[in-house]
Amino acid sequence: MISPKAKKQTHPKVGVRPKSSPGEGPMLSGTVLSQDAIRSRAYELYENRGCEHGQDERDWLLAEQEILKLKR
Repeated sequence: MISPKAKKQTHPKVGVRPKSSPGEGPMLSGTVLSQDAIRSRAYELYENRGCEHGQDERDWLLAEQEILKLKR
């Protein structure tokens, strides 16, 4: 039987860009933060409209535009 310590397991590093393509694409951690910010802003828009259902896609797209514009 092989001891768990004897077998080396590699785990991918989250949020690290490959060395072969510097500057390409967002890092995962930034994406998660952006998604959280967009989600929060979309919910604010929903509440400001009086919690009226049926406009969630519009709220999300508007929030996404606002948040991504702030990041530039």
